[in-house]
Formats: sequence, C-alpha cells, structure tokens
Amino acid sequence: MVNGGGTASGGGLNYWDVNYTGSGCTSCDGAYLSGGSGDLTDGVVPALPWYSYENLAGTGPYVGWLSLVENNPVITFHFAAGTTVTGLSVFVDNTTYGGVYAPAAILIDGVNTAFSQPGYGSIGWINFTGLNLTGTSHTLELQQYYRQWEFVGEVTFDGRTSGAVPEPASWALMIAGFGMVGGTLRSRRRASVAA
Repeated sequence: MVNGGGTASGGGLNYWDVNYTGSGCTSCDGAYLSGGSGDLTDGVVPALPWYSYENLAGTGPYVGWLSLVENNPVITFHFAAGTTVTGLSVFVDNTTYGGVYAPAAILIDGVNTAFSQPGYGSIGWINFTGLNLTGTSHTLELQQYYRQWEFVGEVTFDGRTSGAVPEPASWALMIAGFGMVGGTLRSRRRASVAA
C-alpha cells in the first residue's frame, strides 16, 4: 500500500502508518509499504475523529491520504490458501473537518461496490456483506473526492477457510472415534460368527 501523507503533502500533521511492520519508509509521505501489517489491521478502532489523535510524529491510529498527491490508495491484503472472504468493514472518518471525508467510491478487487457511508460530521464503519472472494490476495481501492483527505482507522474481514488441518485435539477425537467404530465392527463380526 501507499503510506499516508502529511506535511510534505500539504497537511498540517503527519498521517502515516508508522507502526507498519514490513518494508518501506513509514515516515515518508506516499512511500510504498509492503510485506507487513500496521494501523489498518491492528485491531484498534479509533473512538474519536482524526483530529483528536493525529500529530507531527505520525503516530495516530488513522492513516490519511490526500487526493492527487497519494492518488487513490490501493491496499492489498494477503490471505492463506483456501480462505473465502464473505465480508469486510472499513472504519472511516467523515467529519468533514479539515477537508476529511469518507471515500467517494470503494473498489474491491477492482469492482466498484456500493456502500453507505457514515453521516457527515461523524466517524464509523462502511460494511460490505455477501461477498464471496476467493484467492490469496484481495485489493481495496479507496477513491477520493477531488482535493480532499480520507482517513481510515481499521479494516476487518469476515470469512471461512476450507481444507483446514485438524488441531491436535481434533486428531485425538478422530482417532478415538475410529477406535470405537473398529470395536463396534469387531463386536458385530463376533456376533455374526456365533449365530
């Protein structure tokens, strides 16, 4: 993904993903970040608007992008093989304060997907349900209004996996079950031979 912007992009503060664990400059406006995770998937959902947290150090919980500077950010998420994504949610700031708005459009794997954004002057979730996304990676493109900022605080996914390897406790139950089936079959054979 492209790192958020800040003072070098015309912002009053820095809206970076400084906690990103992969490669790339986490304190550079628009730097390409890859191979890790950060503010968008850390499980921390901001309780307040962007202006309550963001700072010059870029350590706030939101990542912010300015249209025409960082372009439309495209974020690629990677999943284990056999994962089906059935829903995803994006936590956004739509306070309009400082020119911050929810995305104008959101493309999931390149498809413009309809959504309801939080009301103006608020923060909240944009939810997508009924998805059936398979594969090991999926993209989320956040299209912006002209010359506006957009801030995302968290992205979550719902889904299921197929072909999962049983846990050790499950193996123990399966082996016990096979033993019971074997014992039952042996008892039936003995009863048949005796009759």
